[in-house]
Amino acid sequence: MLSPPNLSIVVPCYNEAEVLPETIRQLERLLEQLAGQQRISSESRIFLVDDGSGDATWSLIAGAVEAGRPVVGVKLSRNRGHQIALIAGLEAADGDVVVSIDADLQDDLAAVGLMLAKFVDGADIVYGVRRKREADSLFKRSSARAFYRLMRMLGTETVPDHADFRLMSRRAVDALSEFREVNLYLRGMIPMLGFPSETVLYDRRERLAGVTKYPLRRMLALAIDAITSFSVLPLRLISGLGLLVSLTTTVLGIWTLLNALIHPAPVPGWASTVLPIYFLGGIQLVGIGIIGEYVGKLYLEAKNRPRYFIERIDRQKRNTFEPRMKSQQR
Repeated sequence: MLSPPNLSIVVPCYNEAEVLPETIRQLERLLEQLAGQQRISSESRIFLVDDGSGDATWSLIAGAVEAGRPVVGVKLSRNRGHQIALIAGLEAADGDVVVSIDADLQDDLAAVGLMLAKFVDGADIVYGVRRKREADSLFKRSSARAFYRLMRMLGTETVPDHADFRLMSRRAVDALSEFREVNLYLRGMIPMLGFPSETVLYDRRERLAGVTKYPLRRMLALAIDAITSFSVLPLRLISGLGLLVSLTTTVLGIWTLLNALIHPAPVPGWASTVLPIYFLGGIQLVGIGIIGEYVGKLYLEAKNRPRYFIERIDRQKRNTFEPRMKSQQR
């Protein structure tokens, strides 16, 4: 009989001090339940990745390790963003199976058991997919649908209504580590692996505490990164400037039309000369900005800089999780 797999749960953390104690408690209880059912090894661990937090996040992580909780703390040298922190945790995790989940625990932990069942049946990747989005605003629902539709039109394989709540086998994680680019969009990269995959439907819950780390500004940035793999701020500003000029030209065109209706003798030739210049100039700036996005990505990839640096890794040298499991089973 095969021994149960070693499970690693990877949790990127950025200023999560408010919610982290409850997150650790619930994830620890999940490990205890699954290990008690002999579905995972008692060596399973929670990998908490501190993405350069400015609050007490690392102190809580280090305290959990020191207290003998089944926690491994990974501290990045500075803030690198959610996707980089996630790949850092995946590469640091040593489990046979790796589950990634956000620290706010809006994703249903009960779905992890369903993911493990899919893994046992042969799936290397199991995506957690939201069953419904009624809790989201109308704008968020419509923009999400438009985004997934656009990604399909661009030929990018994505899983609709899936964020970063997923299970990956060891060979899938190792294969993902072969991707060395700096511009990361994991939701588009992982389907490229081509390993057998399944989905698990779940209902997303309310955030336990704190505030979302993905406001509208970051959601828009993530959408642009998904299309271009990365973005360079000055070039985005150029694109924005071109769009602004085009919109201004439209407003001027409407004003010119109204002015011609009110004043029957406008300056002859003004509209036909000035408006096309502004309009074409705006379109050209937008085009240069889009090309610049891809040139910027090439520039960042050509430098081949490391994606992140790990300042320290805290973990218990001795196994403290197994005795706790045995005591609870008695």
